[in-house]
Amino acid sequence: MSDIGDWFRSIPFITRTWFAASVAVPFVGELRLVDFRNLMLFPELVFSRFHLWRPVTATLYFPLGFPYLVNLYFLYNYSSRLETGIFDGKPADYIFMLLFNWICIVLLMSAMIMSVLYVWAQFNKDVIVSFWFGTRFKAHYLPWIILAFNFIIAGSFVSELTGNLVGHLYFFLMFKYPMDLGGRSFLFVPEILYRYFPNRRGGVAGFGVPPSRRPAAQEQAGGGGGRHNWGQGFRLGED
Repeated sequence: MSDIGDWFRSIPFITRTWFAASVAVPFVGELRLVDFRNLMLFPELVFSRFHLWRPVTATLYFPLGFPYLVNLYFLYNYSSRLETGIFDGKPADYIFMLLFNWICIVLLMSAMIMSVLYVWAQFNKDVIVSFWFGTRFKAHYLPWIILAFNFIIAGSFVSELTGNLVGHLYFFLMFKYPMDLGGRSFLFVPEILYRYFPNRRGGVAGFGVPPSRRPAAQEQAGGGGGRHNWGQGFRLGED
């Protein structure tokens, strides 16, 4: 048991909290202490009976089984990588990303996890990942391969598609549009998050300040074979 405890404590704090909640809520649902299954009653329960906690638990609940274990693995693996990688030392920024994705999704645990996986894949496009049956490919394709795989196995892709679209929306508005295309910033981390989750050493690496103007057409044409300019390489929050 000490090995399990040591492993659990080694998980980054935000991912550890999300992981623990995603274990507790489904087990509470399986014990029938609270019924999380009937989403058709969700509007009535929230707006008529004032079950204001259900928008949170609905995102954490998933029926127990093999797909649930796969979702837990994706949550642990890719959320940990984001929290200790691109968002290292910036807990408020990572919490804001999760809140933004949650507001866009609300009801689907698997879609929430897919949105995090999609953001990780965008930051690690050229990393080679392994999938089922020993297949290997660039991380850029991973969210869409999971979508196709789940469609073949389960005949559904709504959750995966929703997660990919929400992850793309966050990545585009937070990073690509203001920092690569020179557009205005539409997303800002609320100051209250920095107050309760202050920055530590490190930060969101690999992104500089937004360009002061949109790149000219001739500059884009000579940009080195279509590769994107992700800023000057400074960390957010540094002078």
